[in-house]
Amino acid sequence: MSNNSFQVEHRYLELPDSFYSRVQPSPLSEPRMVCFNQALASDMGFLVRDENDWAAIGAGAELLEGMDPVAMKYTGHQFGMYNPELGDGRGLLLWETVGPDGTRWDWHLKGAGTTPYSRFGDGRAVLRSTIREYLCSEAMHGLGIPTTRALFMISAKDPVRRESIETAAALMRVAKSHIRFGHFEFAAHHEGPDALKTLLEHVIALHFPQLISLPEDQRYARWFEEVVERTARLIAKWQAVGFCHGVMNSDNMSIIGDTFDYGPFAFLDDFDAGFVCNHSDHEGRYAYNRQPQVGFINCQYLANALLPIMDEDTVRRGLRRYETAYNEHFKHQMLAKLGLEEADGSDMGLIMDTFSMLHEHHVDYTRFFRGLSNLHDHGTAPVRDLFADRSVADEWLERYEARLQKESRGHDEREYTMRRVNPKYILRNYLAQQVILEAQNGDYEPMKELLKVLEKPFDEQPEYEKYAALPPDWGKHLNISCSS
Repeated sequence: MSNNSFQVEHRYLELPDSFYSRVQPSPLSEPRMVCFNQALASDMGFLVRDENDWAAIGAGAELLEGMDPVAMKYTGHQFGMYNPELGDGRGLLLWETVGPDGTRWDWHLKGAGTTPYSRFGDGRAVLRSTIREYLCSEAMHGLGIPTTRALFMISAKDPVRRESIETAAALMRVAKSHIRFGHFEFAAHHEGPDALKTLLEHVIALHFPQLISLPEDQRYARWFEEVVERTARLIAKWQAVGFCHGVMNSDNMSIIGDTFDYGPFAFLDDFDAGFVCNHSDHEGRYAYNRQPQVGFINCQYLANALLPIMDEDTVRRGLRRYETAYNEHFKHQMLAKLGLEEADGSDMGLIMDTFSMLHEHHVDYTRFFRGLSNLHDHGTAPVRDLFADRSVADEWLERYEARLQKESRGHDEREYTMRRVNPKYILRNYLAQQVILEAQNGDYEPMKELLKVLEKPFDEQPEYEKYAALPPDWGKHLNISCSS
């Protein structure tokens, strides 16, 4: 590091030692720097002249002065069943830094080897899954959706067994917090009220400082409401952009409302309300159309964990904020996608009928809304051509045009704002798969080019038009396993 515009802390170590185990990373062999996020590093307050200097840190072979690696302990509900054995099984929290703008960043090395919480796992990450997380966390950031970030990733020569033999990699994931709903479940069910209260005060002090001065009962009540509302808003954003998380276990839910733990994710191609992107999810628990309800269920798990230190009526009132916040934010998102500003009682009917139409006719979700964002300049063909039966599109467009007559904005202003919320470029699974295949052959330039496109998903970027193409048949509805 060449610059001192950040400060080093490790506030997580202020928690009782039952919340972590000190673990040294297990070094990987012959590490190679794959991708380094220079823009993010700058935001975090440091300048990197030679990215290759960081390869050994990514490989777990070196630590910077002040790094004190720990594996965090938590529990959680996985596919609806409580699992007390969870914790960081392949990642280590190295330290925390505070950037020049006051933003706090946890540094978490993912793929660092076994920990006391690895269970039967090998503690490693593979190249395929590491690339997917790097791409998706940065894609979500480009879309304006709260998320963990990717600082850098390395590849290595070590073999790792998954469905087949793959090669190891590691990701330096950074986040404003790595504390999950599952931390509170662990404290409540295994450590007792004092530990639970200590954890809660820790989270408030670091991430909700505006609440510190309130009396305790008000502080806790307002904090829980805020967590519930942030969770609801996050999932409304997912739904609006067509993002499927794939594994919404409570240990994968961030306490500050960021998208967390990218595994078998997907962005919708042809719209399917019941799409399940994780082929390990045999009952479709985490299907796209179930995500809002699962978000509420996870808030219920958190609520139950808080009962030892909070009044039940207060917790119930906090939970009621979920439905209100979700409905408000989802409607707001969808009205913006449709370019509607003037209030009209028929709008929710239009929104739900639009989803029904997209589902019934298997219309590409992203292309449909981007086409609407250019109706005045490009005409109806980009929308109509997504339908096998053009008459269905014509009927809907007639209804939409009639609704637009109630708007006071001109075409240009409306469609400009629509293009700010309807992306042209998303991380389709087939694009990620193509990049992975090139990377497995040692070529990381396609990954870097795709990242460049995903930084500005709302811009036209005519030189990268191929990344906005409809997916080939083989690339639609790809199922990804939890091992990714």
